[in-house]
Amino acid sequence: MFESLIRTIPDYPKAGIQFRDITTLLQDKQGFSAAIDRLSKQFEQHTFDKIVAMEARGFIMGAALAVKLGIGFVPARKPGKLPWATVSQAYTLEYGIDTLEMHEDAIKPGESILLVDDLIATGGTALAVVTLVRQLGGVLEQAAFVIDLPELGGMQQLANAGVQGFALCQF
Repeated sequence: MFESLIRTIPDYPKAGIQFRDITTLLQDKQGFSAAIDRLSKQFEQHTFDKIVAMEARGFIMGAALAVKLGIGFVPARKPGKLPWATVSQAYTLEYGIDTLEMHEDAIKPGESILLVDDLIATGGTALAVVTLVRQLGGVLEQAAFVIDLPELGGMQQLANAGVQGFALCQF
């Protein structure tokens, strides 16, 4: 069901990349609601303190899931977007290098964290968040994604870092 609601855009943002666009899922009220319900059911037996989600599509899924689970939400943003003191971590993308930041007081030592994003490919972005959460003393226990591109190995990278993952659909 979810896979049929996700548009694939060839050669975006550069040649050879098959971009998975979740805006079509978000536009479908039943699909979006079902995705959040399925994610929340996956994690209803866990007691996370907060969700950390990455800019920008991860914010949509992460914030909706945080409301559904009744927990806090922490944004991981690109440099210069957060108004308070931050910690930062550079990472490698499938098509370049980037950096994420979080407020230095966003996570308290020992807090249990669920990472949420729209997609996991090589795992670079997710591993940057794992590093930031751990730097702040949080315990990143699990991760959730709408899309997994298993041939790129991101879920395995998370597993190697001690984080369990879950995805709604694979391509």
